[in-house]
Amino acid sequence: MIRSMTGYGRYQEVIDGRDVLVEIRSVNHRFYEFSARVPRAYGYLEGNLKSMLGGKITRGKVEVNVSIFNADGKEALIEANQSIAEGYINALRCVNKELGLEDDIALSHIMRLQDVFIVKNVVDDEEEIWECVRAVAENALERFLYMREVEGESLKADILSRLNVIGGIVTTINDRSPELCKDYQERLYAKITELLGATNVDEQRILTEVAIFAEKTAVDEEIVRLESHIEQFITILESGGAVGRKLDFLVQELNREINTIGSKAHDIDITRMVVEIKSEIEKIREQIQNIE
Repeated sequence: MIRSMTGYGRYQEVIDGRDVLVEIRSVNHRFYEFSARVPRAYGYLEGNLKSMLGGKITRGKVEVNVSIFNADGKEALIEANQSIAEGYINALRCVNKELGLEDDIALSHIMRLQDVFIVKNVVDDEEEIWECVRAVAENALERFLYMREVEGESLKADILSRLNVIGGIVTTINDRSPELCKDYQERLYAKITELLGATNVDEQRILTEVAIFAEKTAVDEEIVRLESHIEQFITILESGGAVGRKLDFLVQELNREINTIGSKAHDIDITRMVVEIKSEIEKIREQIQNIE
C-alpha cells in the first residue's frame, strides 16, 4: 500500500496510575529524520521510541511528543522529620516557660517551620515506564500509519489518472508522427513546383530530403520508452511499500523522453501535446514528493 509522508496519530490512556499521552506527526523529507519531546526525567524513552518507529517508517521528518502524569498522585513522597519537629517544640516550650507565655503550639504552627517535612521524588522503574509508554505509542502509531495510508491511496489515484492522460496523448503523438513526413513531402513538392515548374522536379531528390527529415523527426524509440516507463510506474504504484525514490527516478526518465520528442517535433499539434504532457508530469512530480 502506498503511504503519504505526512501523517498524525494521537493516543492517550491511563496505565498503572500514569496518564500517558503520545502524539506522532510527520512532514515530507528526503530521508527518515526522528526527533522527540519527552519529560526531562524520562529522556531514556527517546532511544526506545526511535527504534520502535524506525522499523515502521522509512521516509519523512517525524516528531514524537510524550506527556506522562502520575494520575494517582505518587509523583512525590512526603516524610516528616520527627526529630527536628521535637527540637522545635522543646525550644518553643522553653521560651514559653521563661517568658511566661501560653503554650498554644498546634500542628499548623509546626507545618510552617523549616525542614520539618521532606519531599522526596519517587524513583520510577525505567522498564515499567517504557512498557506503559510503548503500549500507548503503539496505538498512536497505528492511527498515524492509517492516516498515511489513506492519504497515500488518494495520491496513488491522482497519479494513475494523470498517467492515463499521458498515455492517451502519447498514443495520439504516435498516430500523428507518421503523417509528418507525408505533410513535409507535400509541402516540399509544392514549393519546388512553384519555383521550378512541374517538369523540373527531381523526384529522387525529394525522396532523399524526406528520408533525412524522417530520420531527424522520428520519435518511435522515445514513444516506446515512454510507454515502458508508464507501465513501470503503474506496476510500482500497485506493488506498494516505500516507492517514493523509485517513482522520483521514473519521473526524470519521463521528462527526458518527452523533452526529446519536443526537440524533434516540427509540428504545432505535437508541440502542444508535449506541453500538455510536461504539465501532467510536473503535477505527478509534485505528488511524488509526498510519497514515502
